[in-house]
Amino acid sequence: MRILALDYGTHRIGVAISDETCTIAQPIETISASPFSDFLQRLKELVREKEISLIIVGMPRKLDGSYGAATIKVQEFVNAIKEDIPIPVKTWDERLTTVQAQRSMISLGVKRKARKQKIDQTAAAIILQSYLDSLTKEGSPDGECKN
Repeated sequence: MRILALDYGTHRIGVAISDETCTIAQPIETISASPFSDFLQRLKELVREKEISLIIVGMPRKLDGSYGAATIKVQEFVNAIKEDIPIPVKTWDERLTTVQAQRSMISLGVKRKARKQKIDQTAAAIILQSYLDSLTKEGSPDGECKN
């Protein structure tokens, strides 16, 4: 089983997936956020094709750890997913992931146009890798992955 991560945005949603041992995250695609029904259809396909056992959604927080206005939109997004996807959905702190993704791609020499196309899925991979690293430290209490 694998874990899928989503970096929600009002225009684009970045998608990343874990390997089968839940050790490494990799970006896989960016999906248009609208129409939502098309996004949801693609998400269902990914869950089925990739045998996803858990979805992680990046939850925006302020630098001090508190929640801001964007949190409400992400929570509504999570609730909408939970209505149509029959697997667990969790949120995970996404502070500064887009900044990290941007810096990483710049250091790799990725051109500006390519960065714009890949930033959301790269941020999703950073969110997922953070979650996977926490499983390594704490173990996998919910049995999300079979190591």
